[in-house]
This record gives sequence, structure tokens and C-alpha cells, in this order.
Amino acid sequence: MNAAATCRAMTALDVTHETRYAYGARVDLAQHLAHLRPRTRPGQQVAACALSIEPEPQHWVQGLDVFGNARDAFALYAPHESLRVIATSHVLLHPTAPPAADATPPWETVAAACRYRAGAPFEPAAEFTFASPFVPPLPALREYAAPAFTPGRPVALAAAELMTRIHADFTYDGEATEVNTPLLQVLTQRRGVCQDFAHLMIGALRSVGVPARYVSGYLLTQPPPGQPRLLGADASHAWVSVWCGPTGWIDFDPTNALRPADGAAHVTVAVGRDYGDVIPLRGVIRGGGEHSVQVAVSVVPDETAADVPAAG
Repeated sequence: MNAAATCRAMTALDVTHETRYAYGARVDLAQHLAHLRPRTRPGQQVAACALSIEPEPQHWVQGLDVFGNARDAFALYAPHESLRVIATSHVLLHPTAPPAADATPPWETVAAACRYRAGAPFEPAAEFTFASPFVPPLPALREYAAPAFTPGRPVALAAAELMTRIHADFTYDGEATEVNTPLLQVLTQRRGVCQDFAHLMIGALRSVGVPARYVSGYLLTQPPPGQPRLLGADASHAWVSVWCGPTGWIDFDPTNALRPADGAAHVTVAVGRDYGDVIPLRGVIRGGGEHSVQVAVSVVPDETAADVPAAG
């Protein structure tokens, strides 16, 4: 993915995420869970968001998951042979300058604050130091992280170097991996996609005790010079958020070797331990046989909203 070279003080984006399932046989019962609504967070305001589901669910509940992400749970009790889910969002991005990387605390201090000590205050970010289904503990990841995490180095500086090394050492290849490709295989073959690179960086950070979480969302991409932007040509994106102690969470995009706060148009949808916590659409069905799925994502600037003031 190619990040937008620059980003205005306020960027308004229209995002459409469409998923179509075509089943080879009738589905008699289905239950689905969706993480498709962008979350409001510092620098990001969700002005509008709507989900359209065909056929219409007989049961539909909206709420928040344990990580504070918007979640839609819906069920279809009537027989159907296809499913179409469209999420449309209007998002306002107000980039703010991130804290200076060299002003963040040493990585050892951050790691120590997240280790259990009897009587010590509990740090909620500590939950993101543990292994998770897509990010197992691998000694090879600790070896890969070691050159960046030298004694006393500010945690954000170390994370930035790790991000840059992943970008330089690994090749983006959409054919190299599947959703369930083991992380060790990705590390060995040095090829993958944004999901793989996010998991690699998360695993390397956790290996030294620094909390890191998976971020799912979208990235405004630029078409080749002289060509129009293609609707549906974009895809879901993934990057990493690193806990930097009192400084808070700072995001890093290893696929593009940049920090989203530096001006690229990243739209955050959900955060979790890894991809498994934030899958855009998943479910359990009875029947269906063989099926096909098509996903189309469009992220388009709304130039008419360029002068909308920042919230708050």
C-alpha cells in the first residue's frame, strides 16, 4: 500500500466496506459478528456510520466489545442463499503531532511497569504483553528485536527502528500468506501483507515486555499519476499501537514505515490483541455448502468537508 504523501490539517473521508457471500446451498441459520464501525479516538471523529445487511436480520444488537470497539451481532433465522453487508462511514481526521520519540521513557521502564509485582499498581496495558492466538512467543522474534532495544533507549525510538527494519527486511506480497499462515513462517520467508507485518512487530515488542496491540482500519491510498481513484480498489489495513508509559499509545505502520500521526490518512476501526479480535465479519452458519466471498473497500476524500473545524 502507498500512503498518501501529505494530509491536510483536517481530512474528511468517506469509507465504504462491502462484503458479499454467495452460498452453494441454502443457509438455514446464521449468526454473525462484525467490527466495521470506526471508533472515535484522539485525532479521529466519526461523523456518521451505518450498516446495511441483506437479507434483513431477525436479531441485531449493537454494542462495545471488551476493548471498546463498536460491535454488531446479528442473526438470520430465515433461509437465504447470499449475504451482503455494507458499512458506510464519514470520518474526520484531525492529525496531531505525536510526542517526540526521544522524550518517551526507556523501554526497560515501560516493560518493568507492566510486570506483576505484589502490591504494585496494576497497569491495564500489561494485557498486551502476553502471547495471543496469532502472535505466539517465538525466541526468533526476541532475537530480531534485540538490535533496536539497546539499554536505556527511549521506547518510541526503539519501536521506530523496529518498524523501519521490518519495512526494509520484508517484501509485501499478497500471494505469500493466508490468514492463518504461522508467524514463524512469515519471519522465515520474509514476505507477507500488512496483517503479517503488524503481527511480527507486535510479537517482537512483546518479546521484550513492551505492550503492543493490533489496529485494524483503512488507509487512504493514491492512484498512479494521471489515473482516477478506483472505487473498491483499497483494502483493509493493519498497523501497531505501542504503549509508551505516561506518553500513552503511539501508532506505527510497519507496512509503510511511518507513524500515522505524521500525516498519513489512517482510519482506525478496532484494536485488539491480534487480528482474531478485530475480524471485520465472521460467523457460524448451518448449511451453505461451498461458498465464495468478495470484499470491496473504498476510501475517498470528501473535498466538500475540507473546512469543517476540529471537534472539541
